Amino acid sequence: MDLTHTLVLTIIALALAFDYVNGFHDAANSIATVVATRVLSPGRAVAWAAFFNFIAAFGFGTAVASTVGTGLIQKAVVNEHVILGGLVGAIAWDLITWFFGIPSSSSHALVGGYAGAAMARVAIEQGWTRIGSALIASGWIKTLAAIVISPVIGMIVASILIFLVTWGFRSGQPRTLDRYFRRFQLFSAAIFSFAHGTNDAQKTMGIIASALFAAGYIKEFYIPSWVILAAYAAIGLGTFTGGWRIVRTMGTRLTKLRPMGGFCAETAAAITILTQAHFGGLVSTTHTITGAIVGVGTVHRVRAVRWGLATSIVWAWLLTIPASAAIAALSYWLIRIFLPAR
Repeated sequence: MDLTHTLVLTIIALALAFDYVNGFHDAANSIATVVATRVLSPGRAVAWAAFFNFIAAFGFGTAVASTVGTGLIQKAVVNEHVILGGLVGAIAWDLITWFFGIPSSSSHALVGGYAGAAMARVAIEQGWTRIGSALIASGWIKTLAAIVISPVIGMIVASILIFLVTWGFRSGQPRTLDRYFRRFQLFSAAIFSFAHGTNDAQKTMGIIASALFAAGYIKEFYIPSWVILAAYAAIGLGTFTGGWRIVRTMGTRLTKLRPMGGFCAETAAAITILTQAHFGGLVSTTHTITGAIVGVGTVHRVRAVRWGLATSIVWAWLLTIPASAAIAALSYWLIRIFLPAR
């Protein structure tokens, strides 16, 4: 088995490991609200979310995967070492934030790691002044804009939904409404989990396809069927194992949710994510659902949101890309030393 073959197999294994980590790291996004509102027990909630994560494989195509694979990093810079270093950076940052219960974005950890490794290669081979040439500016403008836009859209849509639902059911008895919205929330949790799978698994698919293309195993960039099924299976399995540290932050500490609010937050986030996925946008499910939860809490009462915690989460978001990029750059340098390029 030659070195290239070994590297590609290692990349595929690490990419699927990242997908798995993404699943349990972002499981909170899918199940925090249904657990917090006691619609489902934690065990049933993760099974419900994992199932819909997986069946998303048969949903929205591969537009997001193509953006990751071809829209962020110049193809000439990408090789097996860059992809490997990027994955190490993303996985490391995900595990660090998971350990501390911080709902950072796995999506942005991945693209940050990918960029960090690519820029490290250019710095070593062409000098530090050329590191910007590793990136595709238009793709990064869209990605960085999404960091700001996705939680804002989630918050706005959730605020509108909770206002309309509250007004529409204003004459209902609270106990009766809770009973009905518990059932509705099963649907909203399902569609959000479907959106999470659609959005996040595709990013791993883009990385694997990039590795296959860089190594010459595919002659043009596309997503093979086996890559699609493997990525969705990995994220579904990861979700099934849960991520209880972040569930507590998202579902109970940020604001107090009832079934009506949980339904509106999940529905708003799902609408935002699926719309962006259709156009290949790199939206963070973590950012979007957090914005939606804040939107629901704000409509009820601004002081219902724990703004100190929300500020800490925002700082984690801002650090994700540079931190994962720095770890990936160091990883690329070490990989290059111990596994010299062809």
